[in-house]
Amino acid sequence: MNTVKPVYGKNPAKAYAKVGLETKVLSASPEELVTIMLEAVQSCVILARLYFQKGDIARRGESISKAISIIKSGLIPSIDEDAGEVAQNMILSFELMARHLLQANLKQQEASLDTVETMLKDITDAWKTATATATANGK
Repeated sequence: MNTVKPVYGKNPAKAYAKVGLETKVLSASPEELVTIMLEAVQSCVILARLYFQKGDIARRGESISKAISIIKSGLIPSIDEDAGEVAQNMILSFELMARHLLQANLKQQEASLDTVETMLKDITDAWKTATATATANGK
């Protein structure tokens, strides 16, 4: 009789990935955390699109809700509002993304996901370039 309960269900690969992500998050700099969150939002949007195409309304809603939560609870609060115009523009962009995601879900507009994906790509690319430049310059 096996009395050991699997901690993360029956999928050891998923458990390993979760532990890896937790380790990455715990050891990340603030800049790296923003990158992790941006990539997580991108993953949620990709999943939402797949669920859109499959007609899986519940999972589409879960993916979109998770993306909005990461934006509202993680990305927006991580930006220093007093850091200037670029920071303010990032916050406005994140808020706009959250509205587009909500619209995609409520009005079943897959095209709104296109807008979010484009915005995310632009912001992620700019963020990675800026943080790489700052790291290279010793900041």
